Amino acid sequence: MTSLTLCHAEPRRLGPLGTASALLLPIAVVNAIGFLWPVVNLLKMSFREAQASGALGAGYNLDTWTNALTDSFTLELITNSVGVSLLITVLTLIASYPIALYLHRSTGTWRTVLMVLVVAPLLTSAVVRTYGWIAILSDRGLVANALMALGMAEPPRLMFNLTGVVIGLTEILMPYMILALLSGFGRLDPRLEEAALTLGASPLKTFWRVVLPLTAPGMALGGLLCFVLAISSFVTPKLLGGGRVFLLATEIYDQAIVTLNWPLAAALSMIVLVVFGISLTLYARALRRIA
Repeated sequence: MTSLTLCHAEPRRLGPLGTASALLLPIAVVNAIGFLWPVVNLLKMSFREAQASGALGAGYNLDTWTNALTDSFTLELITNSVGVSLLITVLTLIASYPIALYLHRSTGTWRTVLMVLVVAPLLTSAVVRTYGWIAILSDRGLVANALMALGMAEPPRLMFNLTGVVIGLTEILMPYMILALLSGFGRLDPRLEEAALTLGASPLKTFWRVVLPLTAPGMALGGLLCFVLAISSFVTPKLLGGGRVFLLATEIYDQAIVTLNWPLAAALSMIVLVVFGISLTLYARALRRIA
């Protein structure tokens, strides 16, 4: 009788909390191994003692963080990196918004062609695209030759300075901004624009009072994505800046590979993560206000 009862016992079912835990366990393990563990090791490294030979001392101290947070160069580096990334984000939004809006309103084959053109740059390495900008912005490049052909004796320098970095990163980040904007254009209903125009609103006022607020979530998402990518970008600032534009990503590379000051490179990396966290917090607050 006992064995019969055991054979017919119902299988144990997980509750809602147990089901959620079972589903989240794999991704939690992957994040712990692939993200949290390296970040913790990076944080520990930032407190190690840096030796002149490039080796890490056995002890832990606050010297690296104290020097980093009190050094005027590091503070200026953080300020410049955030400012340049914000400038690139704004320029990318201005350049991408009309394209995304036109693409959102397109239909049929033309929309497919435009989507392919938007996604196509993502299939090319950022290194290749950066070298393409070198050919365009160099002293004897396409832009300089065109300006000299128009009569300008000495064209402005567009490479190895901040101008080249901003131009290159703005173009490279445009596909990400366009796709983010398109993902947030779902609330944009053409009937609302027609209603505003019917009630006497001008096209400009309709855009400002109807279209722009409805597309604000996409703008916030695109702004977050481009800001994070801009402040963490290394290849384009390194090549187009020519070592004359100092940003957080390039300085982390120099400290880790050139100077062999791994604790300082780890500390700067943690500062970048803090900037990411602040950006996500501001994005979440902005999304709650505009949603």
